[in-house]
Amino acid sequence: MIRTSMLALTAALVLVGTAPAHAQKGLPDDGEANFAAARSHLQDGRTDLAIGEFKAAIKKDGKNPYFYHGLGAALAQKNELKDALSAFRKALELNPYYVQVRNDIGSVLLAMGEREEGKKELVTAFNDPTNSMGEVTARNLGHAFFEEKKYEEAVSWYRTSVSRNKGYPDAYEGLADSLAALGRVDEAILQLEAGLKEVPGYPGLMLTLGRAYLEAGRFKEARSELEEVVKKDPVGAAGRKAAELLKTVPK
Repeated sequence: MIRTSMLALTAALVLVGTAPAHAQKGLPDDGEANFAAARSHLQDGRTDLAIGEFKAAIKKDGKNPYFYHGLGAALAQKNELKDALSAFRKALELNPYYVQVRNDIGSVLLAMGEREEGKKELVTAFNDPTNSMGEVTARNLGHAFFEEKKYEEAVSWYRTSVSRNKGYPDAYEGLADSLAALGRVDEAILQLEAGLKEVPGYPGLMLTLGRAYLEAGRFKEARSELEEVVKKDPVGAAGRKAAELLKTVPK
């Protein structure tokens, strides 16, 4: 295995939703100021503060699906999955066409062990013609099948994700993982190299490629790639992991 695949939740929850139009125009507050503060807290990792602000926004406007979606995202980050699911479902109830929420509902259900229900929700989201995040939905389905060790299905969904958005690094990493799990490491390397042509210098992809080279016994290339990750991301997670892996590369 090239790497440990990330939880599907993380990909789905990167985007909390778009602020309502009147909030963006700076018109009088109906909870939008709390919503904006909550988004800022969430992006900066201040999850408890984000939850408080989302709840304050909901008190001011309990009919706004964006507020519930944001609350669900924050709760999911704290692994309070049942409450997150409740908030996401309320958002979808308020706006049945809010397809992005289905991505998150599906991911939470998967994290809760409701495998078939979660995948069904994601397939529904993927097939919705208004889904502007089809690459994320496909990636989450790929991740679900990867977790179930159904690697051929995982490969298919990750390829779909790549085809939807060639600049989406998670899709290449998941595709490489799935191919490696099938013993197709050389093909995994080709996919990672293709990904780096689309997203040059992306540390996570470079790290995964370095690991793949290492697994394939291409030690010179592994060392070169991992050293480059350390240079690009010396204090980040990818750089630190690359530094650890460099110690294992035969000389």
